[in-house]
Amino acid sequence: MLKSYWDISLIEAGCDEAGRGCLSGPVFAAAVILPVNFKNKLLNDSKKLSEKIRYELRPVIEREALSFAVAQVSCREIDEINILNASFLAMHRALDKLEIRPQSLLIDGNRFKNYKDIPHRCIVEGDGKFLSIAAASVLAKTYRDDYMNDLHEKFPNYGWNQNKGYGTPFHRMAIAQFGAVEHHRMSFALQPEYKD
Repeated sequence: MLKSYWDISLIEAGCDEAGRGCLSGPVFAAAVILPVNFKNKLLNDSKKLSEKIRYELRPVIEREALSFAVAQVSCREIDEINILNASFLAMHRALDKLEIRPQSLLIDGNRFKNYKDIPHRCIVEGDGKFLSIAAASVLAKTYRDDYMNDLHEKFPNYGWNQNKGYGTPFHRMAIAQFGAVEHHRMSFALQPEYKD
């Protein structure tokens, strides 16, 4: 079972992002404050869950969270400030939207930029250790998947309904054939490097 909190005396927000390694689409992040007595046997790192379970969990998280928010940073912003800074910015934007001010932040990963004067703790693979981070990972992933499915309707050549913008062989071949569009991250290596 994942842990409910790091410090029961503090209002903790778990934060995670989705889409950091993609070639296209924004990076999304979520921040979630759960009640300290929240329990859910299915909730885990979104990468370890099926799509069906992620979408079943989303309304449960949204209903039972004390506060939650989802935010994004666009491809153009990613190109300007790089993906690491964009991931931090997406989390900051999600935190800005919370209706309850947290007293402590649990961040998935090993780095983070200070958010206001709120102390944070970076936890490697935190989405598989703490419920609030796992909940944030599910929201960030499902909201981003919805976004990429919508984009697929307008740009069906790239298979975004399947690959969600990740650099699959199909996606890279489509870029080679049709070129990049405004939803691609131009600062990323969009084409595989061929060696003679």
